Amino acid sequence: MILYFKNLNEELIAFDTTEGIDISIAYTSKFDQVNCFYAPFFQDEPVKMGSFIGSVEQGGPVNFFNTKINIHGNGTHTECVGHISKERESIIDVLNENIFLAHLISLYPTQRENGDKVIERFTLENLWPEGASDWNTLIIRTLPNDSQKKSQKYSGTNPTFIDVEAMRFIVEKGIQHILVDLPSVDREEDGGRLEAHNCFWMDGRAKKCTITELIYVPDSVLDGKYVLNLQTASIASDAVPSKPILYKLK
Repeated sequence: MILYFKNLNEELIAFDTTEGIDISIAYTSKFDQVNCFYAPFFQDEPVKMGSFIGSVEQGGPVNFFNTKINIHGNGTHTECVGHISKERESIIDVLNENIFLAHLISLYPTQRENGDKVIERFTLENLWPEGASDWNTLIIRTLPNDSQKKSQKYSGTNPTFIDVEAMRFIVEKGIQHILVDLPSVDREEDGGRLEAHNCFWMDGRAKKCTITELIYVPDSVLDGKYVLNLQTASIASDAVPSKPILYKLK
């Protein structure tokens, strides 16, 4: 089915809903689940009450499971300013739409002398599309792009992150939603400064901007513009599991 929506310049953009590209990493109890920040792994177990057990495999009439997840550490998630604010802001109150015009950029992080792998401002400046005025959503794919990102155990590995000056450039460009194939936009251990998060959600931007982490964009998806359907779970929390879907422009 062909659908249309208006970009920031009020121009109609067409896309085919049957050609979606899922760039999420699923939450799963299997060992190959992605994990970061020493978070407990995803768990689900059948409810047991008296003689009832919520598992058909174990003889119950239905599958009726309790599920335990760490949203920030177990899979693709979208977060709002509530992640760093004293007030427990909810993504439900921040994300009022879910269809955006997005631009996918692939880049190599810069390796610093201390071993940090960093997305630098000059890298984004050199790769930024010319005449970019009709979109407000940025998707970053880091290179090399290994499918192991979908099962990587990131804890204690000091993964790639976004330098605060690079994030400041992103803010200057009017980006309201950013998606990354990283555990965080900030350094794994930074003394609690969270400079990139704070920069992205500064001042009046706080209540209208989101960060999506732990995505995976296959190599078959070329850099460029896409329609993004950012699907999120209806959970009143600072972050929720999400399922970003990309569509080629028609």
